[in-house]
Amino acid sequence: MLGEHGCLSARNRNARHGAGRVDVVCPGFVSDCLETLEEIGIRGREQFRAAGGDDLFLIPSLNSSPAWIDAVVDLARRHASSPP
Repeated sequence: MLGEHGCLSARNRNARHGAGRVDVVCPGFVSDCLETLEEIGIRGREQFRAAGGDDLFLIPSLNSSPAWIDAVVDLARRHASSPP
């Protein structure tokens, strides 16, 4: 897994080597936060383009997808019905 600086290096390396588009997923987050949207989705895209890439796309997190909401509700119900 790449940290912030490793991710930046990989983006720039991919751009310099002709990657037209890079799709980025942030698996550590189940919902998009402003920091991720700004750092990866905005600044990351700008840096990738400045390094010669065409586009960088931030794949949205689970956010409010019905499958994710159902899974969270199921977890809550199971834990609520279990004795502490």
